[in-house]
Amino acid sequence: MLDSRPIKSPCVSICVMDPATGWCEGCYRTLAEIGGWARFSPEERERVMRTLLPVRRQAARVAGPRREHAE
Repeated sequence: MLDSRPIKSPCVSICVMDPATGWCEGCYRTLAEIGGWARFSPEERERVMRTLLPVRRQAARVAGPRREHAE
């Protein structure tokens, strides 16, 4: 029997990759995590959301804005 529940995701539809960190500026996942999300087990998705993303989010806050403006 197939599970028809939606896959839990941290995506907030702000899909911009920070070249310095390799993290999405909206959800803080890497491209590999974003690309593999549907194939991850529920436990792996939960691990990323509970352990990796909060650390990355905090690191991004501490670092502050990184975006350089082209002139």
